[in-house]
Amino acid sequence: MELSIIIPTHNRADILSLCLKHINEQTLPHQNFEIIVIDDGGTDHTKDIICEWQKTLPNLIYFHQDNSGQGNARNHALKYAEGEIILFIGDDILLEKTALEEHLLAHKKHSEKNSAVLGLILWHPDMKVTKFMTWLTKGKKGGTQFAFDLLGNKETADYRFFYTSNISLKHDILKKHRFDPEFESYGWEDIELGYRLFKEENLKIYYQKSAVGYHDHEIDERSLKNRMISIGKSAKIFHKKHPKLKINPPFWKHAILWLISRKPTLLISRIANKDFYYYSLSKRYFLKGFGSSRK
Repeated sequence: MELSIIIPTHNRADILSLCLKHINEQTLPHQNFEIIVIDDGGTDHTKDIICEWQKTLPNLIYFHQDNSGQGNARNHALKYAEGEIILFIGDDILLEKTALEEHLLAHKKHSEKNSAVLGLILWHPDMKVTKFMTWLTKGKKGGTQFAFDLLGNKETADYRFFYTSNISLKHDILKKHRFDPEFESYGWEDIELGYRLFKEENLKIYYQKSAVGYHDHEIDERSLKNRMISIGKSAKIFHKKHPKLKINPPFWKHAILWLISRKPTLLISRIANKDFYYYSLSKRYFLKGFGSSRK
């Protein structure tokens, strides 16, 4: 088996079905890959969707586990994966028809054991992309979703771009390293694994723009609070495991972030500069999550 595609999911049966539809339409022959879906404590009709798709995709495998986070779900799937290459994607990622072939072509070009291939992630073209969603993907403006603008035309990326929405790597390297099970909520579990692989295996992440996945998930400003609090809590776990990386801002930066995230400043920036407003608000909630974590 050339490729194992691992997809964690939780109560998103309909979008998962679209994800599987795009996998079914890949130019790579079906016999060359398997799909492992891990239902992370879901209670919707995901199993029914899987049963229907298994009629078309015979190499589609399904497991259900108690809710324990995306990293633990991926670890579960890795126990059963048989592919030489492992591709991690999200259940809301719709792959372009040639994406799987592009991943494999990149791995043939970069055949070393410690190589990974990062595909490009874009908002789905049929979606109405709001100013907030645009900011989320502006790494230069503090966006917290995907920061591909920081890569530009670079061929390689560092561990901060270990985005498990569209990244593949050799199975052998993952037999030694797994996602840390302590990360049970959203955020940082992928970056933490990327950092360990970078530090212990000299991981090389090659950026393959032609391996495109479309993010089919509308995100609005109302979700920012819970999202960033969760990321802050996970960042605290990361900080305790890797204190030398200084995820926790120094005192002077804390003071600045506190100042720019106060309500009077937010009211002004909301009118004058939306990007700065979103950045300030995100930091406010991030620090709240970071400070509230007991781990």
